[in-house]
Amino acid sequence: MSNLPTIAWIGLGIMGSPMSENLLKAGYSVTGFTLERDKLERLAAAGGTAAGSIAEAVRDAEVIVTMVPASPQVEAVAYGEDGILANARRGALLIDMSSITPRTSVELARNAAEMGIRVLDAPVSGGEAGAIEAVLSIMVGGEQADFDAAKPLLDALGKTIVLCGPHGSGQTVKAANQLIVAVNIQACAEAVVFLERSGVDLAAALDVLNGGLAGSTVLTRKKDNFLNRDFRPGFRIDLHHKDMGIVTDAARNVGAALPVGAVVAQLVASLRAQGDGGLDHSALLRSVERLSGTEI
Repeated sequence: MSNLPTIAWIGLGIMGSPMSENLLKAGYSVTGFTLERDKLERLAAAGGTAAGSIAEAVRDAEVIVTMVPASPQVEAVAYGEDGILANARRGALLIDMSSITPRTSVELARNAAEMGIRVLDAPVSGGEAGAIEAVLSIMVGGEQADFDAAKPLLDALGKTIVLCGPHGSGQTVKAANQLIVAVNIQACAEAVVFLERSGVDLAAALDVLNGGLAGSTVLTRKKDNFLNRDFRPGFRIDLHHKDMGIVTDAARNVGAALPVGAVVAQLVASLRAQGDGGLDHSALLRSVERLSGTEI
């Protein structure tokens, strides 16, 4: 018999499926629920258990992990008579790894505490590749004791795992992360168009740039996307649009100016409005190309 806690996993999308499978590889028992039948079949094929409802998934779980797109989905799975809070056992630990507003995380923790359920907000960075390779950066908000209890599980999912402060702090740090990533991708995209228009060997240029101060994890991860114009979604423009809304709203609430971030947020919104919301966020290159007169 395993001494590891039993896990309920809610949300088996691009990130959730490989993350839950990494827990299975680490020896955890995982029962999952999502609305997509093929994702439940994938979990079962990997050795997990498919549940027919949220209530069924969480009823006997010691730890519940949620990985859904945004605040409305977190609220949908958490609240109501069929939701997590109404059906989880007292003393369970709920780890929300979605990227949502800090306010939603704080409210969830407060409401869960009334039901005897502990909560951590633990959004991640690293994209689909980081989820598959279990090298995610995980930024956590909540109580130290709950973080300590969750740390072995989180170690199976990521490499950089840090408690950033009280409830909502993980989401605040994630918002800052998404600001940095979006601005970085935009700068890379502009450099790509500039280099190509100048007749430079693009692959060689990106290699040398990535070896210097201009190098970044973003350029390392997205270089092939730029070179091959491969915009299959690892992290969709739709989701980054949502995240840029979170960071600009949160910054306004604390009185922080984001002049460059505001411009990039509008560029992300423009790309989405042009029908590219389902593409990877490296597709910001398409926006720069359009502005440069390139026919897409």
